[in-house]
Amino acid sequence: MAQKKAHEVDSFLKGSVSAFTSFLVYGPDRGLVSERASLLAGKSGVDVSDPFNVTRLDSTDVQSDSLKILDEINSVGLFGGKRLVWIKAGGSDKTIVEAINAIESDPPDDMVFLVEAGDLKKSSSLRKAAESAATCMALPCYGDDGRSIHALIDEELGSAGLRIDAAARQILIEHLGGDRLASRGELKKLALYCHGRDVIGENDVIEIVGDASSLSVDSAVDCVLSGDLSGLDHALSRIITSKTQIFPVLQACLRQFQLMDLMRSAMEKGRMPASGALQKYAPRMHFRRKPAFEKALSSWSAKATGAALDHINRAILETRRQPALEESISRQALLALAIRSSRRQQR
Repeated sequence: MAQKKAHEVDSFLKGSVSAFTSFLVYGPDRGLVSERASLLAGKSGVDVSDPFNVTRLDSTDVQSDSLKILDEINSVGLFGGKRLVWIKAGGSDKTIVEAINAIESDPPDDMVFLVEAGDLKKSSSLRKAAESAATCMALPCYGDDGRSIHALIDEELGSAGLRIDAAARQILIEHLGGDRLASRGELKKLALYCHGRDVIGENDVIEIVGDASSLSVDSAVDCVLSGDLSGLDHALSRIITSKTQIFPVLQACLRQFQLMDLMRSAMEKGRMPASGALQKYAPRMHFRRKPAFEKALSSWSAKATGAALDHINRAILETRRQPALEESISRQALLALAIRSSRRQQR
């Protein structure tokens, strides 16, 4: 059986791939699928810019002409030389399965067959055909894990002559990994933004990373919890300027106060310190957010937290009743909560 496990694919791609005629690159991370397929095309020995020796197809082409793949596989280049048939599959296409089986039974000379596909189950006929064919290599592409994200960050920023501090790296890791090409794009954008510097810091990542809207939401919630009025005003202004709705901040605040209400109850019943409750109920909270949350947890009582939840729920109801005033209602509610936090922490 010719297949690799997800963690073995990068090592395989660094070596020679000439022992195989066909390749199936599949998985839920379409950016990674595309990146690896392009790498294989480059290692095929065919000039990918040559329209005479490279044939690109998609599932629509196959559906309209069931024999098209077999015709392309067995055709000869106009000016000779090795050929590449590159297809983007829409699923477990029967015609692609037939093509892999045909290549297995009678491998054509000087031809590479490359298939890109989405997430395929083990029961998929396309995956079964590729994994059972000796002339085909099946390469799975799943979302980047922590190790591969670290490597991607080092690769992209290192090539730009940049280093990144630990706190900034942690933020990046939390907001990359869903799609390889998207992650590369964000890192290239960050490298361009920091061109001419030596080290990338937290603020650089917060300013430029693609998921900066969620970072701004977190920042606004932390300002509410810590009673930082000027910081909250700045965070809300950033959100509004970026054309992002302010309502998600209200929802995030609701979740934080619900969590705080649960913890306060546990603290008052079991006489548990704030740090102990935080460790028990929110062990994965980012280290940057813990100080503000822990301070709020110590200063807000269970009764006060319940009142804050009522305040937020009323504000959410009002935004539903008056959608045209959603921004002003949300902002007023958040500022009121921040004022309460500030007063409680001054006591």
